[in-house]
Amino acid sequence: MMKWIKQGLIYFPNGNLSWARSHAMIPTPEIIDHKIRIYLSCCDENGVGRTGYIIVSAENPKEILEIGESPLVDVGMPGSFDDNGAICTSIVTLSNETKYLYYVGFELCTKIRYRLLTGLAVSDNNGLSFRKFKSTPVLERSNSELFFRCGPCVLQDEGKFKCWYVAGREWLQLENKMVPKYSIHYLESIDGIAWGDCGFECLPISRENEYGFGRPYVIKRDGIFKMFYSIRIKGKGYRLGYAESLDGTHWQRKDDELNLDVSSYGWDSEMICYSSVIDYENKTYLFYNGNDFGRTGLGYALLGD
Repeated sequence: MMKWIKQGLIYFPNGNLSWARSHAMIPTPEIIDHKIRIYLSCCDENGVGRTGYIIVSAENPKEILEIGESPLVDVGMPGSFDDNGAICTSIVTLSNETKYLYYVGFELCTKIRYRLLTGLAVSDNNGLSFRKFKSTPVLERSNSELFFRCGPCVLQDEGKFKCWYVAGREWLQLENKMVPKYSIHYLESIDGIAWGDCGFECLPISRENEYGFGRPYVIKRDGIFKMFYSIRIKGKGYRLGYAESLDGTHWQRKDDELNLDVSSYGWDSEMICYSSVIDYENKTYLFYNGNDFGRTGLGYALLGD
């Protein structure tokens, strides 16, 4: 049983930046020179999300050292798959200068509410700026994954790129609202750019009160893959889940061992979601969002003994 000690809220936009009026969604951290750069996505006054960053102290993540003035990844041209949002979910460092940033492109639709596919942005200057690899998705829709191929977590492991992502092709009527149904799938790639049309469903929905698994975040420790993910529960919204795997494809759910839930009041009292985990020296941090998909901001918990 893990013992996570909540440390409180780190950041939410004060509204001064035009691209960041609200939300601080889907924290994606990396260690740089004893600091933590957290890629996150904020919304403008129309609710359109873009990817930016904050930098916090690795010793004390509540200490914000820098807030990005401009988005690192902007929305695409009208009619493109990311014309209504570009939301980072994974960062991969290939060398001292080159990074791959995988992001979710939001496209509004008419017959369904939206479609979510995965894009790739590349940095050649250690993350100071990014350019889109192409204007179409690297995870394009396919017959079995028609509406959602998104939320990827990508790791370099054993000489290849491994990707856990959210996929689905169904919408459900739930409480007078159409909601998507999606689970976590797995793919591999040689170069991190060319992926197959259909992944392996590695974490299926198995309980009656669940209808979606969001934002997988996978780390590998002592030969064991550990997945932190979000569970969309009927009547509750998101809660956090946890699973382990020896090969990255066959997972055992251990949600109860995570031992981290909503608070009795405050910014994370209604929902807890979009977690990510990172180690720094002898500490392990878990960053996450609270109520309303990150509208109330970004906070963290510290793993206790």
